Amino acid sequence: MTVSVLVVDDQAMVRAGFSAILDAQSGIRVLGQAADGVEAIAEARSLRPDVVLMDVRMPNLNGIEATRELVNPSKGGPHVPRVLVLTTFDADDYVYDALAAGASGFLLKDARPDELVQAVRVVAAGDALLAPSVTKRLLERFASQRTAAPRKAESLRSLTEREREILVLIGRGRSNAEIAAELFIGEQTVKTHVSRIFMKLGVRDRVQAVILAYDAGLIEPAR
Repeated sequence: MTVSVLVVDDQAMVRAGFSAILDAQSGIRVLGQAADGVEAIAEARSLRPDVVLMDVRMPNLNGIEATRELVNPSKGGPHVPRVLVLTTFDADDYVYDALAAGASGFLLKDARPDELVQAVRVVAAGDALLAPSVTKRLLERFASQRTAAPRKAESLRSLTEREREILVLIGRGRSNAEIAAELFIGEQTVKTHVSRIFMKLGVRDRVQAVILAYDAGLIEPAR
C-alpha cells in the first residue's frame, strides 16, 4: 500500500527537504505542499492524503486550528487524514493543544530522515507516536499546567479497573508487549482491552486516550 502525504510548513526549504526525503522512499508518495493552515485544509480536501505533516507555527491559520478542522468529519467530509505535527519541542508550547485537537503524534524538526519515514508509516498504519520518552515528557509538561476536567473524568467511569490500569501504562509510554509482560497477560488480551478503551472513551488512538486521561486526572504529571 502506498502512503500519500501532504507536507505543510511555512518555510519553503523545510517543505522541499521533507518532501524529497519522503518521495525517495518506496511506498510513500508526496501529493503536495502547503505554506499555511488555510492552504493545508484546501489541499487536504482536494488531494485526500493519508497523512498530513503539519507545522504548528504558521501565518494565516496555525497548525492547531488546521488540525482541528481536518480531523472533524462533519467539516471535512468522510475522508479524515492522520496528522503528524512538526515541532521544535522547546519553542512550541502549542503541541499539547495540537494533539488534543486530533493530531496522532508529533515529530521533532531535527529528526533523522529514517525517523521521519518511520513516523509517517506508523501514523498511516493507525498507530500513534506515543512510545518515545520525549512524547511522555511533553504530555506531562503541558498536563501539569492544567486542572482535571470534570466532564472528562466522568467519561472514565465506564472503564473497568483493568482498563484503567492499562490506560495508565499507555500514558507511561508502554507498548502493548511491555504492558502484557508487566501485567502477566497475553499481548492479544492487551490489544482487546486497548480497543475497548478507545471505544468507551470515543477516541481513535493512544495519544487521544492519554490526553483525556491526563485532563481527567487519572494520570498525574511527573513532579
